[in-house]
Amino acid sequence: MQTTLPHQTSGDAETPNAITSNESIPVVQLVAENPVIVFGQRGCCMCHVVKLLLLGLGVNPTISAMDEGDAASVTVHLLKISGEDDGNLIEFPVVYVGGKFFGGLERLIATHITGEIGSDVEGC
Repeated sequence: MQTTLPHQTSGDAETPNAITSNESIPVVQLVAENPVIVFGQRGCCMCHVVKLLLLGLGVNPTISAMDEGDAASVTVHLLKISGEDDGNLIEFPVVYVGGKFFGGLERLIATHITGEIGSDVEGC
C-alpha cells in the first residue's frame, strides 16, 4: 500500500496525490519514495491524459505539478536520476516507475497499445 506524503493540492480534488512545486521535498526523494510519479507543468492537459491512462490501468500515480519557472531546475534533477546529460531528452510530462525513468506520454501510449505497460507498472 502506498503511503501518503504530506502535501498541498493544487486545487485538483480528483488528484489526492498531487504535489505542488512550492514544496521543499527534493525531486530525488520524490522519485525514490513513489512507485509511480508523473512530473508535469501546472495545467498541462497532457499530464491529465497520463494521469487518466495510469488510473485506468489501476495505478494511482503521484502527480508533481510545477510552475513554468521551476521546470529547468526539476529537469536538472531528473537528468541526474536518469543518468542522461542532455537536457533535451526530458519533455514534460515525464513518468518514473520504480525509481527509474520510464518515459513521456509517447512511450506511455506506445506501451499501452502494445500491451507492454502491464509488466512495467505491475504491482505499483
